[in-house]
Amino acid sequence: MRVTSSITDEPFGTLSDGTVVRRYMLTSSSGIAARILTYGGIVQELWAPDAHGNTVNVTLGFATLDEYVRTGNSPYFGAVIGRVANRIARGRFTLDGVTYCLPVNQPPNSLHGGTIGFDKHVWEVVAAETLLDGALLTMRLLSPSGDQGYPGNLEAEVTYTLAGDELCIGFTATTDAPTVVNLTSHPYWNLAGEGAGAIDDHVLTLHAGRYTPVDATLIPTGEIAAVAGTPFDFTKPATIGSRIRDPSSVQLRHARGYDHNFVLDDDRSTTTPVPAAHLWEPTSGRTIDVYTDQPGIQLYSGNFLDGTLRGTSGRLYRQGAGLALEPQRFPDAPNQPSFPSTALRPGEAYTAKSSFRFGTDT
Repeated sequence: MRVTSSITDEPFGTLSDGTVVRRYMLTSSSGIAARILTYGGIVQELWAPDAHGNTVNVTLGFATLDEYVRTGNSPYFGAVIGRVANRIARGRFTLDGVTYCLPVNQPPNSLHGGTIGFDKHVWEVVAAETLLDGALLTMRLLSPSGDQGYPGNLEAEVTYTLAGDELCIGFTATTDAPTVVNLTSHPYWNLAGEGAGAIDDHVLTLHAGRYTPVDATLIPTGEIAAVAGTPFDFTKPATIGSRIRDPSSVQLRHARGYDHNFVLDDDRSTTTPVPAAHLWEPTSGRTIDVYTDQPGIQLYSGNFLDGTLRGTSGRLYRQGAGLALEPQRFPDAPNQPSFPSTALRPGEAYTAKSSFRFGTDT
């Protein structure tokens, strides 16, 4: 039976300064539904059917605004990440001969935009529309010059388009002074269902024959290494759990699992997203295909979840309760000239497009 596409919203809570946070529900013609918050642009829930038509939430998150605020959403569940996703070494970078200092919120580095990144702001809704087969939600954030140490007034927008079986996430940004930008979205997926346990049996394929090894603080060394013969080879389907505890891998020990950037194959200069990853959970049959125009994708296997956080289902999230696949430019790119640039200058437009296509495969 065809489902009528729609978009609705409701209050989700109020911050201590009186700002009301709203929750939007986007529903597509295929019955997939996403709940998205104006706080942090967070994808709080994503409901998708399995091979038998049973629909459950497949992304990690909290049930209340208070939990996001009180915990600082330290795992960044479902949030927009900016100005610069991932890590910047020692919380500093130099652009056009000027050195900028950032908050060191994951010592000794700056992580995901700093102490108060884009994930901790309330975004302004500028469009909320029903489409023929889904719905669209666009939100805007103005990040003033000096915000978390970054130069330039940056105007950023994120657009969520849920249509048919696909959630598309598009970013744009402009600046009035030279700066650096690397925006992404940080959903954690568990295709067996949110709170269903570890994702060790999820089968992953990555269109990436190379990755960027990291040091003990999870900063890329600058090397771009082949995945062949390592636990990072997902060029052919492999379960997450099959090699994640390989005692011989220094890289896995550094991160306590996977927390690495993969260098995507093919030409990523196109404005049309191309295949990056395929994820399959065999019990439910659910799948996600990730498409992006970005040069890298971060695989994070939920290594630092420790059983202290309770999700929307009421269950505790233990290590490996979900995995993130984050399309991006490379970590620490402002400090690594050999990596694709994150510099943005006046008159230029930053864009990034990714999509998550849901399906089933038995």
